[in-house]
Amino acid sequence: MATIVLTALAVTGGAAWAGVAWLRSAIDSPLAITSSQHFEVPAGASAVAIANRLAENGWLASPRPWAWYARWTGKADQLKAGYYELSPGETGRMLLDEIVAGRVMLEQVTVIEGWTYRDLRRLLALAPGVRQSLAGVSDDAVMSTLGSPGVHPEGQFFPDTYRFAHGTADLEILRIAHERLRSELAEAWAGRVPVARVKTPYDALILASIVEKESSRADERSKIAGVYVKRLQIGMRLQADPTVIYGLGESYDGDLRTRDMHADNRYNTYTRAGLPPTPIALPGRGALLAAAQPEVTGALFFVATGRADGSHYFSSTLAEHNAAVRRLGNQLKSRAGAK
Repeated sequence: MATIVLTALAVTGGAAWAGVAWLRSAIDSPLAITSSQHFEVPAGASAVAIANRLAENGWLASPRPWAWYARWTGKADQLKAGYYELSPGETGRMLLDEIVAGRVMLEQVTVIEGWTYRDLRRLLALAPGVRQSLAGVSDDAVMSTLGSPGVHPEGQFFPDTYRFAHGTADLEILRIAHERLRSELAEAWAGRVPVARVKTPYDALILASIVEKESSRADERSKIAGVYVKRLQIGMRLQADPTVIYGLGESYDGDLRTRDMHADNRYNTYTRAGLPPTPIALPGRGALLAAAQPEVTGALFFVATGRADGSHYFSSTLAEHNAAVRRLGNQLKSRAGAK
C-alpha cells in the first residue's frame, strides 16, 4: 500500500513539475514577430483578454500559458494600460514584466523657439502618437481648460522637446508646455532688472517674443531687448518688423513691403506706440531672461551685419544706423552679382 501511495505521489509530483516546465517553456519562448510591433493594453483589460489579443495577432502560439502564468505569479492584478512596443526576441515573460512595470511607448515632439501657437497646434495635429481631442475647440476654450481663461494663447507655451506616452491627448501636452512657460517666466521675472515700461511678467513675455524673432544668438538677446526698452523709455515706437509680420497673419508671403509697415493694425509697431497687445511667438529661456534683464545702453538701432553667424550691428544714432544698412545692402548686391 505504501509503495502504491509513494508511486502515486511520484507520478503526481512528476506531472506537476512537467506542467511547470511546460509553462515556463511557453512563457520564455520568443514572441512570433520579426519586426517591432505596437500593442495596446486597454484600461481594465484582464490577463486573459490580453493573451487572447496576442494570440489573435499570431504572436503567441496559445493564450493559456501566458494568462495562467500572469495569474500564478500574481501579476494579473498589476497590469498597466497603455501602448507597448514589442521587439524581435522578446519573450512572453518579458512582455508581461513590461506591462506590469508600465514601460509604455514614449513619443516626443520638439517645439522650436520662435514658433507661433498655430505652429504648435499644427505639430500636435500631425504627430502620430498624439491623441486628437481639440478638433473644433476654440482657443478661448483651450485656455480656459488650462486654467488661464481670457488669456491669448500666443506665447503661452514653452518651446522644448516633450516626451510622453503614446496616445497622450494633445490637450495634456499643451497643459505641460503651458505650465513650463509659467514656471520659466516666473523664474526669469524673479531675477529681473526693473526698467520702465516693462512692468509686468506679461510685458516681459511680449518683449521676449519679439527678441526671440529678432535673433537666435545668445550674446545678442539682452542687447536687442535693451534697444527696445530704450525706445520705450524715450517714447520712440518699437518699429519691430516681426510684429508687423505677425499682424499680417496668413497674408504674409515672405516679403515685407513698405506698404505693410504703413498698414495699421494692432500689432504694427511702426504705426502704434508701445508693446503689441500680445506676444507674437513662443520665446525660449534665453529670450525670457533677456527681456527680464535687458542690456540698456545708448543703442537705439540694430541691423544684420550680413555675416554667416547671424550677428547684428548696433548703433546709437540714425546716421550710424543708415550707414550700416547701406553696407548690408552693398554686400547683398555684391553676392547677387557674383552668382
